[in-house]
Amino acid sequence: MNPFLKTLALAALTGLALQAHAALNVVACEPEWAALAKELGGDKLNVSSATTALQDPHHIEARPSLIARVRGADLLVCTGMELEIGWLPVLVQQSGNAKLSPGAPAMFEAGRFVTPLDVPTRLDRGDGDVHAQGNPHIQQDPRNIAKVAAALGARLAQLDAANAATYQQRLQDFNTRWAAALQRWEAQAKPLKGVVVVAHHKNMGYLWNWLGVREVATLEPKPGVEPSAGHLTELSALLAQQPAKMVVRAAYEDPRASKWLSEHAKIPAVALPFTVGGNDKAGDLFGLFDSSIALLLEAAK
Repeated sequence: MNPFLKTLALAALTGLALQAHAALNVVACEPEWAALAKELGGDKLNVSSATTALQDPHHIEARPSLIARVRGADLLVCTGMELEIGWLPVLVQQSGNAKLSPGAPAMFEAGRFVTPLDVPTRLDRGDGDVHAQGNPHIQQDPRNIAKVAAALGARLAQLDAANAATYQQRLQDFNTRWAAALQRWEAQAKPLKGVVVVAHHKNMGYLWNWLGVREVATLEPKPGVEPSAGHLTELSALLAQQPAKMVVRAAYEDPRASKWLSEHAKIPAVALPFTVGGNDKAGDLFGLFDSSIALLLEAAK
């Protein structure tokens, strides 16, 4: 064979081999789904997150670098439930990625696989930022993580059938470790059942529901409305009559209001990681719940 043609043929075969073994490009809307994809895909996936734990997932700028990542995505893993409604449609449109049409296999919404909490009985903008499909912060309950893992593992196998056995094996391994961790967390968290708390925003409902914690008030007078001095004063008076154990916020939320209430009500202010990366101990999904439970237990003493 002509040396030039031989070189071309070898290059073509090499290209096909590389394409056959190329990792899927996965873009997650939130860090928890990026972490879950890494658990299930390992080196079969290139995974990145559109947001960090120190960003409010409701409000993200569609930066050119993020648009470029979504343009090359084979799978987009998001919460759905209107959490990303303010930025994701624009991001997908500007990316021009034909794989990401509504309902396509490359569009994965974790919220479709769990039972939602706080579904409103009415929709009125006067009630603040209320989500029609319920509370979208589903990652706060580890039982939801297990449900999403099963669905995501199946979706990865559908998109990358050549590596389906790998995804299935990694899912089984994750399920085993997660079930053991869940049993440990629930045993550790028993003292939290019935503990009364104040939260910054209506975003901890799944965590409270799982742990049996009772939220009596929020720093925000309405969801998405920043705390006013008057509202905080009212809360302080309320807690003088009906004490709470702590005031809790997510890592991305402004600490000033919870610090004020902590000082005036003389209760601990707790910053939970809320998602993977929210503090230095929440480096993965296991660390997220290890850290959250430890922080709550410490404050409840």
